[in-house]
Amino acid sequence: MSFAFPLAALLLPLPLLLLWLAPPERHAPGALALPPAPAEAARPARATSAARHARLVLPGLAWVLVVMALSGPRVEQVFDILSDSARDIVLVLDLSGSMEREDFSLDGRQVSRLAAVQSVAARFVEGRAGDRVGLVVFGDRAYVAAAPTQDVAAVAQVIGTTRIGVSGKATAIADGLGLAIKRLRERDAKSRVVILLSDGQDTSGAVDPVATAEVAKDLGIRIHTIALGPQDLETAPGTRDAVDTATLRDIAQLSGGTMFRVRTTDDLRAVTEAIDTLEPSPAKAPPIRGWRELWVWPAAAALVLLAIALYLTGREAA
Repeated sequence: MSFAFPLAALLLPLPLLLLWLAPPERHAPGALALPPAPAEAARPARATSAARHARLVLPGLAWVLVVMALSGPRVEQVFDILSDSARDIVLVLDLSGSMEREDFSLDGRQVSRLAAVQSVAARFVEGRAGDRVGLVVFGDRAYVAAAPTQDVAAVAQVIGTTRIGVSGKATAIADGLGLAIKRLRERDAKSRVVILLSDGQDTSGAVDPVATAEVAKDLGIRIHTIALGPQDLETAPGTRDAVDTATLRDIAQLSGGTMFRVRTTDDLRAVTEAIDTLEPSPAKAPPIRGWRELWVWPAAAALVLLAIALYLTGREAA
């Protein structure tokens, strides 16, 4: 605890100084002499010793409390103020059949690509407190698994329960992007971001994913893409289920985002840190320090003591 105005303590001896400078006035004794019995009956009743002492001590204690209140007692507090960041983020997650491949390592064991993504993405989403985060998944078709919400824990839970096959095993990248853009175009957030994660190439053929990115650019929606998997069409064009890094790069660059190449779980973790840098989370903001004022408590206690002293004085006068 500290004091805002510690010099107020200099006021403590003020009542003693006033008593010294202006001693109480002495009244001359009365000129009328009465016999002892009538004089004793006319004398006012004396207060008890305890009440007399309380009447003298309570004003002094009240003055000490008043000076304490004037000195501004306070304690420092740290406020984790989490304001709305006005940023909407939609994750677009590939649930095609190739996400079943167990070529990633997690905690020393081989896991599927989806399991690695679920572990890292869930932690990423949980760290976006203050943002509105949604989830779109796609295979043969796309659907909204979680509408944009500030309940990031709920979205992280949905990520952990996604399963391959619920939306087919193809790779309709354009459909997933289109659905995410449709959701974001209705929002009035200052910043709207799509994070697309895919380990293959678009197989729907209905809409060009790059054309979808052009729509996002016109709407001011930024797309970051994550190309997942050890093989890609640029370096191994004949490999089955190789990721189409060229298309994902074009999507990101056209919309003003960044493409990330991920081959391992460590790469995936590094991507989430990079995205946190590109799209800062309000949860990373420093806490606000402030003061909790305590002067009201000694002030209230002083009022109570003065009220008691006045009550005792009134009883003695009666």
